[in-house]
Amino acid sequence: MTTLADMIANAKTKFDLTETADQHSLYQLTEKLLELPLNEVQTAARQDDTPLEFKIAAKLADSRQFLVSNQQLVKIGVVFAMWGEQNRLRPKTAENPNGEDALRVKLQQLDWATKDTAVSWQLYAVDDGDPNDSGALAAQIAAGHPLGEQVQVLWLDKALPAAAGPLANLASANDSRKGGAVIYGCMQALADGVDAVIYTDADNSVHLGQIGLLLRPFLQKNRRVVLGNRKHPDAVLVKQEGRWGIGIKVLRHMQRMIGQAIFSRDIRDTQAAFKLYEANLLRKIIADPTVYDFSFDTDWILAAIAQGESLEKVPFAFIDSAAESASITQGPMTTWETLLLGLTKAVRKHGVPHNEAMARVLDEEIHDYRDLELLINHLPPELENATDADFGDPAIMSPEAMQAWIRERKASNR
Repeated sequence: MTTLADMIANAKTKFDLTETADQHSLYQLTEKLLELPLNEVQTAARQDDTPLEFKIAAKLADSRQFLVSNQQLVKIGVVFAMWGEQNRLRPKTAENPNGEDALRVKLQQLDWATKDTAVSWQLYAVDDGDPNDSGALAAQIAAGHPLGEQVQVLWLDKALPAAAGPLANLASANDSRKGGAVIYGCMQALADGVDAVIYTDADNSVHLGQIGLLLRPFLQKNRRVVLGNRKHPDAVLVKQEGRWGIGIKVLRHMQRMIGQAIFSRDIRDTQAAFKLYEANLLRKIIADPTVYDFSFDTDWILAAIAQGESLEKVPFAFIDSAAESASITQGPMTTWETLLLGLTKAVRKHGVPHNEAMARVLDEEIHDYRDLELLINHLPPELENATDADFGDPAIMSPEAMQAWIRERKASNR
């Protein structure tokens, strides 16, 4: 029998989301880890020098072990939105170097995780008005797959305009930025009678073999909201660095002052595309959405907080699929404009505590992404030595000081 030390020594130090061989190798290692005591595997995975493949496999082994042991029947819907995903949906080739074969990989992951367990699932792939028609490609792939009947491909534009319901305030698919498509997928999942919805991204950044990590607090502790957390020390995070300039500290400081109801609960990873919502609660949350864009994550979290829910956070493994990321395609400051303005709308709508002075500064100074572009490569002295724990503390830099600095930056660019 291969020893734990041998498995660590032979594990890969890198993981390529586009390589089928890496996916197969990961499953092989995970199956071996399932034969060992889980606590020993997890202890080894926590070591800094443990190879990446072993760390991911440890998460999968933990998830699978729970799913096998669970006796409660549960039906889940797994939802993801598609826009510009035609390349990642196809396999990797010389002509398509970023191909991840994403739909087939997701089906294999869910099938592996839930095989011979009490968990049943349906996958909802929602075209978010994609001009490249990712929906048609996903439908074609599903039609030729043995598990294709467990996939529902939906087109947001076919559901619009809506006279009533969660999509009533969404004029067209062109006005959605992910949130509208995810809401539509959740609507269909709820109509199909699922007990809970998990949403993820269209790429393979989150291995869905980890769904047991979300289901465990839901089934064992009756948690109705379970948030994947890439910031936890036990999480596995491989993320492309250098997407942002030094001014990212400014944006995070503003974000945490406005979103103090979230961040005061030590919820640091609001945008992780690996979250679970119990069906009845989700139905209430999406009944009247604040936004239909990338900031829907914080809108939903705030809605749950406003209803007094206890939110559970779980560490998981995430490998950034950066090559065709929407935030790169549309521009990172467009994404941050959406996140900050959407967060401000949501805290006001849900009536949760927030730094009102900072929200007013945002109203007065940040009108679109171009204002943020003036900030992202600069840093005020107050935040030069600020750490993650400092962000959101007005004693470090007050809203008034922030407004004065923003105005200085604007003046210098006239």
